[in-house]
Amino acid sequence: MSRSRPAIQVAEPHAAPPRSRKAWLALVVAFVAGALLTLAFAPYGFWLLAIACPAVLIGLWARATLPQAGFRLGFAFGLGNFALGTWWLYVSIHGFGQAPVWVALLVMASLVLIMSTWYGLLGWVVVRLQLARSPAGWLFAVPAAWVLVEWWRGWFLSGFPWMSLGYAQTGTWLAGYAPVGGVHLLSALLLVGAGALVTLTHWRELGASATQRHWRWIALALLLLPWPVGAALGRLQWTSADGPPVSVAIVQGAIPQDMKWLEANHDHILREYERLNREALGAKLIVWPESALPDFANALAPYLGAAWSAAAEQGSALLLGVMRIDDSGTKYHNSVLALGEGDPGFYDKQHLVPFGEYFPVPSTVREWLRLMSLPNSDFDAGAPDQPPLTAGGLRIAASICYEDAYPGALRSATRDSQLLVNVTNDAWFGRSAARYQHLQISQMRAIESRRYLLRAANDGVSAVIGPDGAIVSRAAEFEPAVLRASIEPRVGDTPYLRLGNTPIMLLAALVLAGTLGWRRKLPPVAGV
Repeated sequence: MSRSRPAIQVAEPHAAPPRSRKAWLALVVAFVAGALLTLAFAPYGFWLLAIACPAVLIGLWARATLPQAGFRLGFAFGLGNFALGTWWLYVSIHGFGQAPVWVALLVMASLVLIMSTWYGLLGWVVVRLQLARSPAGWLFAVPAAWVLVEWWRGWFLSGFPWMSLGYAQTGTWLAGYAPVGGVHLLSALLLVGAGALVTLTHWRELGASATQRHWRWIALALLLLPWPVGAALGRLQWTSADGPPVSVAIVQGAIPQDMKWLEANHDHILREYERLNREALGAKLIVWPESALPDFANALAPYLGAAWSAAAEQGSALLLGVMRIDDSGTKYHNSVLALGEGDPGFYDKQHLVPFGEYFPVPSTVREWLRLMSLPNSDFDAGAPDQPPLTAGGLRIAASICYEDAYPGALRSATRDSQLLVNVTNDAWFGRSAARYQHLQISQMRAIESRRYLLRAANDGVSAVIGPDGAIVSRAAEFEPAVLRASIEPRVGDTPYLRLGNTPIMLLAALVLAGTLGWRRKLPPVAGV
């Protein structure tokens, strides 16, 4: 006997509705939902918004009848999210970079518009393929497509992985999934939860048939079950200790960004780091922040040699954020210098900041930049797959600035390391949320690899992060400080370190393809 299906009246998907106040209201709701999503991340921590805000957008897509409407809704959501979540770019470019207001606004607006366009295109596809017109679409198809877009925007054309949904969960039970599938697996679980909310809020439209009732139970299970499973996964060690605890010290110079490169402050900065380094001596490993000193390391060889000698006398090794010119004299690198056992070692930053560390513009534009007295010099990217540094008897996977937002590029060195170190200078972003968002990204890298992570920042947030993402110790911000702690070297591969993002992306692609194949067999929901 064949199952009867409820008769459902659905609007023709390509019939153009008249422009109305209701359509504009939907755009406002999408924008507000995107803006509120920024509160899910640090420093605010309203992590439930990472489920609720995407659910609002999925619900709006479910009622859209034209692909253009889906694009506008997705674009409005992205506009609210990235405009409010990354406004600190203006602080960096204009406030400290001293670029004209119009340049700062142009760069910030370009990034926000590009990121918003990805979500607009996602909305166009969702509505065009009718992915948001049934429970299968809400629970599986839309989350799968969204995760693929999140991954795409994180690497395409240099990429901007900031504010991936999963980062909002560093302090929740869902963090237990990070060693299994990384931050994008957490994003997928949040989006499935968002689809479950949409399904449960449409319980009247789902009707009373047995098939539709099953969707309600499936949605409830997908909304609730990931949390206790994540808590259980979080108790697994994944990695093991590799030797006794090691004493470490993080040096925070707290040099104001607008004073760092003034010639009058050059000697003061050198004396301040010399003082702080003396205070840190005795720790097995001492870490300085990104480009801590106001000159290239080549010009400060006697100073660095003296710091190395003083450290060696006390049994300490140094890991310093420096700028350097390579042996050929033609390449400039933002680097980490290891001074410990054997010869000095360097890690050169691989993922440079567009318009900050390099200018992807033609030579004619560079000439204009020079005429306008705007910065236009480039750093050179380091080689891919650089091995871990060795200092203080530890194998260290180093990253510089926002490189730790690109876990794929660091995965090889992380697997061979016992400790993660990120040196950064978040003083560029003033007292904005950027420094706390960046700290949250570092926490995710520690959880994914189940290793300690030392974070040395010029004026904060300098911290020691445990393998579970918890802050073990943290220095006061905007003050010179030496942060001491004891860490445990750890070795071993988590599933994520072995396999990276490939499994979750393949799964998302398969789920999306499968749902596209089934969507003609699944009746859409009445009134949607």
